[in-house]
Amino acid sequence: MEQQTTTRQQKIARQIQRDIAEILQRDGAAIAAGSMITVTTVRVSPDFGYAKVYFSIFPFNKSGEVMEALEKNNWLLRRELGKRIRNQLKVVPELQFFLDDSLEYIENIDTLLKE
Repeated sequence: MEQQTTTRQQKIARQIQRDIAEILQRDGAAIAAGSMITVTTVRVSPDFGYAKVYFSIFPFNKSGEVMEALEKNNWLLRRELGKRIRNQLKVVPELQFFLDDSLEYIENIDTLLKE
């Protein structure tokens, strides 16, 4: 049975999404490797100990290399996030990164429909 997310979880998730996007915009040139990274969704665990962060990467063929760079810099993103949300949460959530490939999926369907 799936748990309902609380209003507080949703607010914290939106805040984390905004903060990570800003951090990447400011410090993400090395991580992005010439790609465009968008934070599409963030899901936070009920105890706020974990945050699943979903990224959309363009061009899609660079997604593997960008996801690797994000993983390598997980500590940096978490540290910067901690500076921003330390007044709202006791513990900075551990970040888990996932690729949101829904845009590529839509593009593939679009291509198939045009053929």
